[in-house]
Amino acid sequence: MTAPNGMRTMLGRVRGLGSAKSGFAHWWAQRMTALALVPLVLWFVISIISLVGADHAAVSAWAGQPVCGALLIALVIAVFHHAQLGLSVVIEDYVHEEAPKIVALVLVRGLAGLLGLIGVVSVLKLMVGS
Repeated sequence: MTAPNGMRTMLGRVRGLGSAKSGFAHWWAQRMTALALVPLVLWFVISIISLVGADHAAVSAWAGQPVCGALLIALVIAVFHHAQLGLSVVIEDYVHEEAPKIVALVLVRGLAGLLGLIGVVSVLKLMVGS
């Protein structure tokens, strides 16, 4: 049985998360996706530079390789998840009316999920070769 709020210690109130809810998890996910994006974007930029002047078949063959395909999928997932996390914070901070805030959050999350799915399916299609 839990004590009423007035009878809880400061630590007990903090552990209950209060108005912050899942703030730390959100913050941590944003930092981890940013950290993952550093090597992935570097790899992608270097790879694209090395493919300058290559024809469509060469680029498709490159993207269809297992390691490149897996890294591309990781890049797509990290980019869209990171973007969704960042846009959610902006919406939560600057949209004060509840209904528009919920609509905007649902749209951002849905659009990020849809575009991420399209990106992953596109890479998988290149990997399978159809």
